[in-house]
Amino acid sequence: MLIPKYDGYMDNKSTILANRIFPDTDEFEVEVLNIPAEKRKLITETYDFTVSTINEYINNQHIVIPNFQRGYVWNRTQASRLIESLIIQCPIPVVYLSQNADETLSVIDGNQRLTSISLFLNDGFPLTGLATYPELDGLTFTELDPRFQRHIINRTIRCIAILKETHPQIKFDVFERLNTGSVKLNPQELRHGIYNGTLMTKVEELAKGSLFKKLTSTSNDNRMKGDELVLRYFALLDRLNIYEKPMTVFLNKYAEDNRQMPEAAVNNLANNFEANLNKCHFLYGDFSFKTFDGNRKRLKANTALYEAQMLSMNTLNPTLEQIDAVNKDDVIDRLETLLSNEEFYSTITKATTDKNVVIKRVTDYSNFIQTVFK
Repeated sequence: MLIPKYDGYMDNKSTILANRIFPDTDEFEVEVLNIPAEKRKLITETYDFTVSTINEYINNQHIVIPNFQRGYVWNRTQASRLIESLIIQCPIPVVYLSQNADETLSVIDGNQRLTSISLFLNDGFPLTGLATYPELDGLTFTELDPRFQRHIINRTIRCIAILKETHPQIKFDVFERLNTGSVKLNPQELRHGIYNGTLMTKVEELAKGSLFKKLTSTSNDNRMKGDELVLRYFALLDRLNIYEKPMTVFLNKYAEDNRQMPEAAVNNLANNFEANLNKCHFLYGDFSFKTFDGNRKRLKANTALYEAQMLSMNTLNPTLEQIDAVNKDDVIDRLETLLSNEEFYSTITKATTDKNVVIKRVTDYSNFIQTVFK
């Protein structure tokens, strides 16, 4: 069958893109989201792991189930129905994994399924609410007839691993598309799975701090909003001068590059974060990171203002004695005046991740805080 050739605009674009992805001789370097077209390839490996192998890999941490904050949420009936599906040979949805630099595999989609299997094989719960084999209700794995045990552990589950050679941003984008849970993972939750390591462990620890939660209004945070705020500070602290939008890609790149940051370095970052957080609280009190109305009653945490206050505090680096000597009421008066300035206010409320806007608000706020300590 002949494929007709068209000379339209869309066909020209398609031809140009195809030349870049599948070059005959030369390699082309056109970038989208800072990724050359020829590198936007997904490199995968498919495995049919037995349930026994999956359990073994989880136990020895060859397969790692990231500790997302909302963690394991399936109830016992849901978990039991999965085990029943294994018994009756009902197809189990594909599990998606991310291959790490050390060859371990992180679970990105399939957390609830694999956790349920591991728990059951380790007698973590008795079966309940079965529809096909209610006779098995109330039994743990070791209480099942050995023939049932062998049948379950010999079942295979299809697993697709996105290999480490795949560009990190392509990995991230793919896992966003594959995100099939009843509650979709947000970008920060995905980062904890794809880039889990010393940096993310420290980010999660800092985000649980009581003062941080209070000042950022993340006390009831169960979707890692606080974790992303901590990561944003780290990334902008290190790379503000080379920041480019989109913010998601910027944070992904920082998280990937620093995933296994040495303990000493990550502890220095944590000390920096906590010192500047405490200084902000000492200077602004409960007004830290907040916009507010003329009556100072409607306090609302603002991510862009948080960045500006934390980064400017780091730049100026006043001592606690210098902060103590400042008239705090006067500082809040000045802050109220700054927030009422339309030009500055727009930098924390409109197009807040545009490069020029990010640079301007941090610069303007750094200039503001310098006047406070004159």
